[in-house]
Order: sequence, then C-alpha cells, then structure tokens
Amino acid sequence: MNPEGAWRKASASAMNGNCVEVRPVRDGHVEVRDSKDPDGGTVLLDAGNFAGLLNDIKTGDLDSLLSGAA
Repeated sequence: MNPEGAWRKASASAMNGNCVEVRPVRDGHVEVRDSKDPDGGTVLLDAGNFAGLLNDIKTGDLDSLLSGAA
C-alpha cells in the first residue's frame, strides 16, 4: 500500500491519458502530477492552494491556458 495515499483522477477523465492525478500526503498537503509522465515530477500544494486551484478550474479562470492565450 502506498504510505502517502493512492493517486486519483476524475472519473470523467479522458481515456487518452490526458489527466491530472492527485493524492493526499502528510500534513494536509496534496501532490499533483501529469498521468502521462508519472515519473516526471509532482507539485506539492497545501490545502488552501489546492482548494484555490480547484476553484479556478471550476469557474473557468484557467481556460485561457488551454487556448494558448496569456
């Protein structure tokens, strides 16, 4: 069993592997990684920053990144 917690991704994730995976780790932090490159590194976020990221995704505040706009 993974001591840090199991990696999870959204149930609606694309079957082509373009997914972001998350897992809970120590002290309320969350690790985030690209499912296509699981060994390429992770980003560690505290609970507040992770909640902010989720909010930005839900409200569409990051949609401009998908279109290549700055």
